[in-house]
Amino acid sequence: MTLDVQSSISSVTARLDARAIAKRIGLVVLATDHTTEADFARVLHRQQVGVYVNRIGFENPTTHESLLRTGPRLAAAAANILPDEPLDVLVYGCTAASVVLGNDKVAEHMNSAKPGTPCVTPSSAAVDAFGALGIKKVSVLTPYTRDVTDSLVRYFSEHGPNVVNATCFDLSDDREMARLSRESIIEAGVAACDPQSDALFISCTAVRALGCVSQIENRLGKPVITSNQAMIWRCMRHLAITDDVPSGGTLFTK
Repeated sequence: MTLDVQSSISSVTARLDARAIAKRIGLVVLATDHTTEADFARVLHRQQVGVYVNRIGFENPTTHESLLRTGPRLAAAAANILPDEPLDVLVYGCTAASVVLGNDKVAEHMNSAKPGTPCVTPSSAAVDAFGALGIKKVSVLTPYTRDVTDSLVRYFSEHGPNVVNATCFDLSDDREMARLSRESIIEAGVAACDPQSDALFISCTAVRALGCVSQIENRLGKPVITSNQAMIWRCMRHLAITDDVPSGGTLFTK
């Protein structure tokens, strides 16, 4: 077929901005994750922030062994987020894996691909959140089995506030964790918070707890911190975004 119209080069010189989007977050999540990307999009939809996501293989059940296997996959995943271009923040969106691997090891893997980039995990962000809110004693709710929950308790005991008590749903499949109902999260959160605690922490990036924070805070009269909430808050502060997120609870006022 013969074309009647042929293309031509524009008379306008192509002028390039430094970046397509001003601020960049590189997010690595598990292949089975249903929740983290949606939470980032919900909170950051009015900001000039690009959240660039890559997924790594993960094999249920959620055990120390399966979580440890994610570590060596982080470098390649980070490298394939905007290859050869800098990011402002790197995030590994798995609370339990960050605890089992250790946040220093997570940063080592990811910075091997993106040197010098600040690394955020849910567990490190939670500790920062506790500090920002002056929390000394915390109650913990997780969807995990007891042994994985105990690892989180040990991490907080070593790096953060005193854990007054810990409660878990005893689930081992993160796809089921993502299906925990709003009612279950709210009721379990209220029930899990000891009166002696300064705050409640709800663990796991798969759990849809961010959307429940305000309701639980209203019932408890104290701060509620969740994995995704803390992670997004920490990223925003790294990017010098100090906007409040009314539905995000007390943490976003800090």
